[in-house]
Amino acid sequence: MAAMPVPPAPEPVVEASPLSEPARVLNTFFAPTKTFTDLRRSASWWLPFLISAIVGAMFVYVVDQRVGFRKVVENQMRIQPKQAERMDRLPSDQREKAMQQQTGFWRVLSYASPLTGLLYYLIIASVLFGTFKFAASADIRFKTMYALVVFAWLPAIFVYLLAILSLLAGVSSDGFLIQNPAATNLGVVVDPTSSPVLYALLSSVDILTFWSLALMAIGVTCISKVKRGTAFAVVFGWFGFWILIKIGLAAATS
Repeated sequence: MAAMPVPPAPEPVVEASPLSEPARVLNTFFAPTKTFTDLRRSASWWLPFLISAIVGAMFVYVVDQRVGFRKVVENQMRIQPKQAERMDRLPSDQREKAMQQQTGFWRVLSYASPLTGLLYYLIIASVLFGTFKFAASADIRFKTMYALVVFAWLPAIFVYLLAILSLLAGVSSDGFLIQNPAATNLGVVVDPTSSPVLYALLSSVDILTFWSLALMAIGVTCISKVKRGTAFAVVFGWFGFWILIKIGLAAATS
């Protein structure tokens, strides 16, 4: 009687080696799936946050020295005609006091941007976690989602670096807007003072923002079993909703 064939032994599963923190940061730009898959092992996010905080602090310091927060407030008012009109109605002493208060507020808020950034990441992570957890039944942990958002937002440092270079090169401060400091979006093709609503729309078409959104969608597929198409639809769907809010705010203040 012929012997029964022996099935081949299953090949051993080779697990990927853990990535160091610097490697995870570099791979975010060049091999993001490696970084995001490694987040399932460790949801540490201190290094990308530290890099973003340092670059952000450098940007705020250069703005303070080369533009000044008084000018930042004045430029902001140019794209908010209703607020500028209310300010102009005030007596000169009250107007000056109000300008000083707003200047101080923007300076403090800007220098505290690393702390507000943590809140910004928290909001994004909470929205995405809730959507994927309850609408898509994703097997996902909140701390992993939070780390993913911090890593995925690393491309934003290039906006600040470009703005720093342009300010140090002597670009005019008259058209500087702190919420859109570098020409990485279509907002550069319109005048924000004459078309604030259109500016709100076109300034959202930003190559670095799209990069971060794509990283978030890719990352979700790495830390959960959500399909890539679903991940992209959810992430970009929420971004579209945010654009509508921006347009509404621009219309209300112009």
